[in-house]
Amino acid sequence: MAEFWRPAAGGVTVAVKVQPKSRRPGLQGRAPSASGERLRIGVSEAAEDGRANRAACATLARALDLPASAVAVVAGATSREKTLHVQGDPDAIGRRLETL
Repeated sequence: MAEFWRPAAGGVTVAVKVQPKSRRPGLQGRAPSASGERLRIGVSEAAEDGRANRAACATLARALDLPASAVAVVAGATSREKTLHVQGDPDAIGRRLETL
């Protein structure tokens, strides 16, 4: 299992680093951080009024072929380093995350 995701109640949690106002929106691979590996997500939206958070959730949901409502920020709402919760079958989501 990769370090950036863990099984959780009703799905998995994913550690991400969000880059607001990115020139290259989308998933940008994995990045090391002081708290472990994180999935990097670039979004074109600014970090104002939660727009970057919503865009990051939507980007991850698209990559996993899930509805945007299946992904939510559970920690780090005002930080670039966030924890997202993805609802669904942990095994299936985990397999998909490993391919990203």
